[in-house]
Amino acid sequence: MRVPLSWLREYVDLPAGETGRAVQAKLISAGLEVETVERLGAGLTGPLVVGRVLAIEELTEFKKPIRYCQVDVGNAGGGTGEPQNIICGASNFAVGDKVVVILPGGELPGGFKIGARKTYGKVSEGMICSVRELGIGDDHDGILVLPPEYEPGTDAVELLELNDEVLDIAVNPDRGYALSLRGVARETAIAYGLPLRDPALLDVPAPNDYGYEVKVEDLRGCDRFTARVVTGVDPEARSPIWLQRRLQKAGMRPISLAVDVTNYVMLEIGQPLHAYDRARLDGPLGVRRAAPGEKLTTLDGVERTLHPEDLLITDNRGPIGLAGVMGGADTEIAEPEVRDHLLGSVAGTTEIVIEAAHFDPVAIARTSRR
Repeated sequence: MRVPLSWLREYVDLPAGETGRAVQAKLISAGLEVETVERLGAGLTGPLVVGRVLAIEELTEFKKPIRYCQVDVGNAGGGTGEPQNIICGASNFAVGDKVVVILPGGELPGGFKIGARKTYGKVSEGMICSVRELGIGDDHDGILVLPPEYEPGTDAVELLELNDEVLDIAVNPDRGYALSLRGVARETAIAYGLPLRDPALLDVPAPNDYGYEVKVEDLRGCDRFTARVVTGVDPEARSPIWLQRRLQKAGMRPISLAVDVTNYVMLEIGQPLHAYDRARLDGPLGVRRAAPGEKLTTLDGVERTLHPEDLLITDNRGPIGLAGVMGGADTEIAEPEVRDHLLGSVAGTTEIVIEAAHFDPVAIARTSRR
């Protein structure tokens, strides 16, 4: 379990200036196996800011695509407000996009110092950054393009929460609660003798018209199953940066708004969730064991032959997911304008069914191993 210190501080008021190493020592004394403390942003110095691409000139006389860009960085460019001219080899951004720019005098992780220099026959006054160059992921396919609402000159170090510490905890089988921020926060609060702000202490609405019909055939395999419908979803909406960064620090890849929210809740309070595209469901959700020889294509595109012990989520067509393990491909959240073999061309998910359930842990463990 990877626990960002900045996230942990939301639940426990740690002493000002308390380091990840100090928290590590406290948690080890409490019996948790904190293997490492990773310092994010080490070696990163500014100015690192949001920029807006004003113009792009394609330089075609070179062996690979090169672009000469004019970028508005607000007043960060020496306080003059003048656009910066920057050479860039990536092509996944356009005029008007918001990007992350490191200006001359800055330094990226790994000791990569930035200065104004002549390259490809032009003077480049900084660099437009990718995810990998910023040290926030392994994606090096192109430039990090930000949502449009951020103004040029905004401090990108603060926006992207680049400076942090992450505790890496090896969770033993008898400490399953430590697979959530809530569980680790509780241990931290006890270790420091401080109050805990429990993120699970919420007023839960009573059953209402936004429920979704559920039929559980195997009560031994599933003793509680709750489903809610979320309507009016904007299929174009993306997860906010703060949520994406928390998932990344915790070791998860942001995928889409619906999937990111379910992963975030699982990390925060330890309750796994699953989201279905309501338009792809046919009738009530059911829970039963697999029939001999029954098959299911899971989210990873693999057709799996099921075992009679496997606990399934079903609708009227048959299996749509392996309970507590992996969803099925036929009910996943649709991205805008995705071609679906059942529905044809779909515009993206606008109604979501969210599942929260408690399954027999032994059955889930056996299915997961298989």
